[in-house]
Order: sequence, then structure tokens, then C-alpha cells
Amino acid sequence: MTETVNVIGAGLVGCLTAIALAKRNFEVVLFDYRLDPRLKSTNDRNLRSINLAISARGITSLQYVDEQISQKVLKDMIPMWGRMIHDLAGNQESQNYGLFGECINSIDRSVLNNSLLDELDGFSNISVKFGHKLSRIQFSSAKQNCIFNTDAQDQVSFEADFVVGCDGAYSTTRSQMQREVRMDYSQEYIDCCYIELYIPPAEAHNAEFGGPFQISPNHLHIWPRHNYMLIALSNGDGSFTSTFFGPWSLVESLDSRDKIQTFLTDNFPDALKLMGPDTAIEAFERNPRGALMCVECNPYHLEQGRAIILGDAAHSMVPFYGQGMNCGFEDVKVLMQLLDKHEGDRSAAFDEYSLKRHKDLVSIIKLAKDNYKEMSHGVTSRLYLIRKKLDTLLGRWLRDKWIPLYTMVSFKADIPYHQAIIKEQRQKKILTYIQQVIFAALTVGGIYSFTALRRTLKNYRR
Repeated sequence: MTETVNVIGAGLVGCLTAIALAKRNFEVVLFDYRLDPRLKSTNDRNLRSINLAISARGITSLQYVDEQISQKVLKDMIPMWGRMIHDLAGNQESQNYGLFGECINSIDRSVLNNSLLDELDGFSNISVKFGHKLSRIQFSSAKQNCIFNTDAQDQVSFEADFVVGCDGAYSTTRSQMQREVRMDYSQEYIDCCYIELYIPPAEAHNAEFGGPFQISPNHLHIWPRHNYMLIALSNGDGSFTSTFFGPWSLVESLDSRDKIQTFLTDNFPDALKLMGPDTAIEAFERNPRGALMCVECNPYHLEQGRAIILGDAAHSMVPFYGQGMNCGFEDVKVLMQLLDKHEGDRSAAFDEYSLKRHKDLVSIIKLAKDNYKEMSHGVTSRLYLIRKKLDTLLGRWLRDKWIPLYTMVSFKADIPYHQAIIKEQRQKKILTYIQQVIFAALTVGGIYSFTALRRTLKNYRR
């Protein structure tokens, strides 16, 4: 008998979950409180504005679910080979991401979401219910009854064998599960506000950049200013989605147009010119001010395979490592692998998922928080740049025996997040020692320091 599943949330992770389950012959009903975001008449699309950077974990997870769908939905992504750092004088410095030409990719969130929704139409065992806001779930050992408030202000219910919650950081699925299981849960707001800004396309084709781009489309642009920053990621039409990040106290102090103008002019003069001063000031003043939140919980499922949560519902994180969506897609891949491993025993698959996945999710949440300091301040530090050059040099020389943390997280989908941290901690100790030896050699000029460095590297290479 075909089993039924209610997937809550038709965002990126929810859509991929629906496809993956449908390919395993489940009867899937996908719910979302929004109206169909593909319709021109839909005003509230509720798609967060921060552009996405999709990398190896997200791409390989899409490919695992369906190779052909992956190719279609990712056709518009733009490769970004590194960061482009903008200083106060408008000078730009490129910092490559990969050791051997690897890249992350910019992709528009709404375009990707709509493309995945389009793919759902090709499955006869997926039905989508827009305008259905989950109210509560009645769990039982047999069927799970999901009750929704509809856009028509009716209340309807849908039964299923199990529920998958992909309904975001404020997940109703998670809150309903907490009534059934002793779930550890924490929610942390980061002292960081974000505001969407916009860099328009160039007025004409730019031969240097291969399109109507004012700045390089193949970099993630960062204007680091220590405790605040501006970033920009390219779009296919030549524009850039730009986002300002800064402490709430700073943003709230900019309470007049004159103060905003002075702040932007003093700190981001070249970006202001790219955006157009009046447009940038208006956007900074008028656009919504978003909050950033981290969510951690454990376990992620109910016993007997009755429900499970994926994506932001299980592990909301700040966007500073570009892993939110990538991690959510990887959740789907890991869960499908376990369902295949425990074929016919969904309860065992869900149990192993919580046991196996938790240490990785806690690890990437911490990395994402830590990376804000690097992006806003570290990239301008001489000590950071020296360490990065050493890290890169060792990675190229020792290859698989030395892999920088960013490479492990963004380009090595076969290395779990928690293992990447363990390996990086070991390498960090060695880097610190190497730096001390180099500084000693420079100040003392001793041959013994150089010999010690050479011996350390030789032993590590073995």
C-alpha cells in the first residue's frame, strides 16, 4: 500500500523533499501558506532577499535527487571564483575561494524556488496546496492529521502516514512536535540587522565582464568595515543584489535621511556611486530591516517515523558561510540515503538521522556565526592574509593531506561539517606554529628556525 506524506513548506528544501519522496513512490501533498509565488497576482511571495550562493553540498544533493532536474534548475547560476574586497578608497582586491579553480555560484532565490515548483508539476504523485497555513497537528500511532487555515478562511484537515516539516525558522511543525517529544531547543537572535539594497545593470554591454555588469559578476563583493559590511552578488540581468549588515544600534541611530547619506558616503562611496545615491539612500531608509536568528534543536523527529523536520525548521543559521540552503539540501540527501538503507523501516531511518546529523548541524551553525567576523573584519587583517596565504600554499603543496576549512565546507561534500572542524583545528595549531617560526626567522634570521619549519612540513606531508 502506498504511504502518504504531508510536506509542510514549499520553499527550496520543501520542494526538493517532495521530489525526492515522490521518486520513492510516496504520495506527497505539499503545503504552503503563501499563494503560488509564480503568479503575477501574488503580492506576498515571502522570499528572503539575500541572494544564494550554491556550492558543492547543494549541487551534489540536487544531483543525487535528480540529475536532469538539477541541470534545469541550476542553468542560470553564475560562478564566483572568489571575494572581491573593496576598501574605502574604492580599490579592489580579489581573494580566491578555491585552491585549484573551484567556485561557488550566485543564484536568485525566487528563480530557483519557482524552477523547483515548476518541476513538481511533472509528478503525478505530488499535489500542491497553496494558501494553506498549518494550524496544528494531531499525532497518533497510525495517521497524522494536519489541520490548516486556508486563504478562504476555512479550516481543513489532511491525514498522512507521516509529516516532513520544511516550514522555516518559525516552524509550526517543530512547535507541534515539541508537544510530543522532549526536544532540546534554543533560539538566538544575532545583533545584526540586514537591509536589501540594489546595484542596477550597466547602461551598455561591458566587454570586460561579458554582459551589462558594472562590476565583476564572478566575485562575491564585500565592503568590510570591521563591525558592519556591505555585500553584493550578481544576477543574470546584470544587476547585483546587495545587502547591508550591521548592529541594530547602528542602524537605529541612522534615523534621518541626512544621517544615512553621510554614513553611506563616508563608508561606501564607490558602492553608493554604483547604486545611485538617491536610490541607495531611499532603499536604506524604506526597505524592511531584517533580523538574523539561529535555531538549534534535538532530536529532529518523532518516534515511530511520524514526523521529521529539515532545513531552517531544524537549524536556522546566519548567512555568513553561504551554507543555509546547501545544508538544507544536504539534509534531504542524508534522509533519502537513510530511507533507502532502512527500506520499509521509516522509524529506524528517522532515528539514525537525528543521531547522525546533529553534530554536523551544530557545527555549521557555529561556523556561520564565526564567519561574520572574518567577512567584516578579518579579510582586511594582515595577520589573516598571511595565514590564508600559508593555508593556501600548504593546500596546494600537500593536496588531500592539507585542506583549508573553506575548501572542506564549500567544495568537499564528502567531508561532514563536524569532521571539517576537527581537521581544521589540527591544521590551525600547525599554522600557528609555522607563523611563529617564520616570525622568529625574520627577526633573528636563525637557520635553526628554518630547519624546524622544513622538518615540520616534511613530516606532515608523509
